[in-house]
Amino acid sequence: MEFIDKLNALASKVRQQSAPIQTEEATKNAFVMPFIHSVLGYDVFDPTEVTPEYVCDVGTKKGEKIDYAILKGGEVQILIECKKIGEPLSLNHASQLFRYFHVTNARISILTNGRIFKFFTDLDAPNKMDEKPFLELDLLDIDEHVIPELQKLTKDAFDVDSIINAAGELKYVGQLKKAIAGQFSKPDDDFVKLFASRVYDGMLTQKVREQFYELTRKALAQFLNDQINDRLKSAMSGAVVQTQIAHEPATNEESADQEEDKIVTTLEEVEGFHIVKAILRTVVDAKETLIYSSAALLAGTIAGSPSPESAACKKPFPKPNMPARKS
Repeated sequence: MEFIDKLNALASKVRQQSAPIQTEEATKNAFVMPFIHSVLGYDVFDPTEVTPEYVCDVGTKKGEKIDYAILKGGEVQILIECKKIGEPLSLNHASQLFRYFHVTNARISILTNGRIFKFFTDLDAPNKMDEKPFLELDLLDIDEHVIPELQKLTKDAFDVDSIINAAGELKYVGQLKKAIAGQFSKPDDDFVKLFASRVYDGMLTQKVREQFYELTRKALAQFLNDQINDRLKSAMSGAVVQTQIAHEPATNEESADQEEDKIVTTLEEVEGFHIVKAILRTVVDAKETLIYSSAALLAGTIAGSPSPESAACKKPFPKPNMPARKS
């Protein structure tokens, strides 16, 4: 199974099984252990690889335990602290991670609630865990950019030096993306003034800044819409896509008629299919998307669906009396 498939399988499990879980222990059993075992590839039943309730006395604090320690070559490499599914993850929840990180050889620590996984290291000061994660994984909103870096933490590909070298860029790019997203939803005064000063020659009085606040929000929203429309247009007409065309089964009585008058799939229908394919590609392999074309409508379905009646979408298109590509 491909790495992304393992992530998606766990994401599906989180989506389906989160509701009844009420405790941290249930969260660990349902989601965290499968993440360690199925996604990262470590044997959770081998204490030389994964030690639950790992004990490491810190100063005057004796007998404190962290939920999991992942070992390679007898040395602790990754520390994991777990919270209940749905519980917010803040630095208040990471106090044990901070202490354990300082007294072990671990360079990576993970704070998780079973759905969100925050990855920390010691970029700011040696042997002291950073306050901000360098990588964040949300199983219900997987960012494709984190997948290659996450793979470096797997048992077969574990490379701590490569991880640390990439962590700095990942950390700051991630924070910049959040900052930019914040500006798109609620631009601050500095952001508004920056762009207002580039298009407005007058004094930026309070009244003018208020006007440009609304104008900036509108411009940002339109910019995003334009980018989305451009992507959809590209999906419609940019690339040559191998499309599987499937027909509705014909009865014996209709077979002879269909030899003379075969169903046609128009260019408009194909373009519509490409739009649907672009939308579905985040959850379905593009190669699994099929067209069912009839004289009345175009149905987009997924390979393995029992019939066009179970289609992911159906769209009627007019059948003009003009040449069209035969399906």
